[in-house]
Amino acid sequence: MAVTARLVFVTGGTGYLGRHLLPALAARGHHMRALVRPGSERRLPAGIEQALGDALDRRTFAGSIPPCDTFVQLVGTPRPSPAKAKQFQQIDLVSARESLAAAKVAGVRHFIYVSVAQPAPVMQAYLAVRAEAERLIRDSGLPATILRPWYVLGPGHRWPYGLVPFYWLFERLPATREGARRLGLVTLAQMVGALVRSVEHLATGVRILAVPDIWAASTLS
Repeated sequence: MAVTARLVFVTGGTGYLGRHLLPALAARGHHMRALVRPGSERRLPAGIEQALGDALDRRTFAGSIPPCDTFVQLVGTPRPSPAKAKQFQQIDLVSARESLAAAKVAGVRHFIYVSVAQPAPVMQAYLAVRAEAERLIRDSGLPATILRPWYVLGPGHRWPYGLVPFYWLFERLPATREGARRLGLVTLAQMVGALVRSVEHLATGVRILAVPDIWAASTLS
């Protein structure tokens, strides 16, 4: 089936997910414009259009969004941990709020946000910030897709592979099956695939992709 090319504005394009997502979107025929801080231009994949600005201040990038119809918000604190609660407030929440406000003014048709699996027994400060960002998205009235991974396996993020046998066991026990799937592991390739599929399929209202949905959506067609 033919894919409708999207005009996609991406924040966090030089990060862990972004630097893999941008080439994947380009390979599917989409056009990207990526927000970067001055001095970080070389970190973008070759051939990606740049928009210079600060993800924490909509005034520096709102004018660069049109005519993009899709907005992908990937800015977040690298390697989240309980010790980074202040950064979650100052970076993750502020960037989500600024991106959402700018996207709404720009007339974006689809807002895509990477949140986190919830509820969960750990990382409460991180979960609280992501839940607040989800609330802002719902209140905005914008059609949106919210992806809720727990841990994305990839280069430099491989230690949870040792937990795979435990996940296998917990998914087969009725008492732990739901939690094991909600807090399941996704690979970097699966996450990128689910993001690409989200770009290519507009949401009506707010669409939530939990971990099992990410697994299913990661197969591109």
